[in-house]
Amino acid sequence: MSVNSKPRLSVGKFRHLTQCSSLEGAFNILAIDHRDNLVAEMQKQSGFKVDYSAVVSFKRNVIRHLSTAATAVLTDPDYGFPAIVDGALPGNIGLIAPLEVTNYTSHPSKRATILIPDWDVAKLKASGCSGAKLLLYFHPGAANADSQTEIVDSIVEKCQQHNVPFFLEPVGYSLDPAQPLSNIERRQVVVESARHFSTRGIDILKVEFPLDVAQEADENVWQAALEELDEACNVPWTLLSGGVSFETFLRQTELACAAGASGVMVGRAVWAEATALHREARDHFLSTVGVERMAQLAHVCKTGSPWMTRHIPPTIDEGWYKEAGT
Repeated sequence: MSVNSKPRLSVGKFRHLTQCSSLEGAFNILAIDHRDNLVAEMQKQSGFKVDYSAVVSFKRNVIRHLSTAATAVLTDPDYGFPAIVDGALPGNIGLIAPLEVTNYTSHPSKRATILIPDWDVAKLKASGCSGAKLLLYFHPGAANADSQTEIVDSIVEKCQQHNVPFFLEPVGYSLDPAQPLSNIERRQVVVESARHFSTRGIDILKVEFPLDVAQEADENVWQAALEELDEACNVPWTLLSGGVSFETFLRQTELACAAGASGVMVGRAVWAEATALHREARDHFLSTVGVERMAQLAHVCKTGSPWMTRHIPPTIDEGWYKEAGT
């Protein structure tokens, strides 16, 4: 990994990234930008149709309790942003918003990347966000690899224009809808996707664990895969939880940070059980178990590689602000 060929971060991007990380440069980001799949899970747990206000209330509770142990929160404008105005999200915590519409109704190879209507990087910035995130289904060998890359390139341009850090989340899949990714192919797809995108102007990668640990229990193999991933990344990378248990994710985080990760962007591994709870029981779970989980992750993330080591900071000289693109 080398930063020699990278452009300097703008003052704006540098400032926003510091808003999303600890003083030491670690990311411990709470991810709760889930939409359709969260609604489906809440309806499954309750047995009733879940309305807009119920989802807003759930996200507000999660954010209120868990953001206190997070460096930033990733949440959506529809269900998550109400937490901004009612005080659930403190002003000293970074805010990252997604750009994509979620779609789980078909195989990833058939899912078009659709951006949220009437929402873009400019509106995101105007709403006080410190970063933009895009989930992108990607396979280097897929027929749509070029068109997916073009989408990323267009967002890179917009984020540069508005000085907003771009967090990219490439999610791999099997080219055969009838077969899941083997561990050999999963490792290849995760690593090559990171290599492909980390030189295209994105700022932070949000990556999957490069192996399905249910298929591979040898932690030496895990470590080798993570080191290969780290070598492929030309930008800071964070680990996503992908729905695994907290215990599994905590161990994955320990190994990922040892390999060079700059932290985590964690969702269901921390708060999934809360979807089956109501009122006082939910608040109790989030304020105890949830907060403790976030604290454990924060402790581990301190052992990772500070994000500043993979970015060239801006230079502040006399009259620096007179130049365009600062």
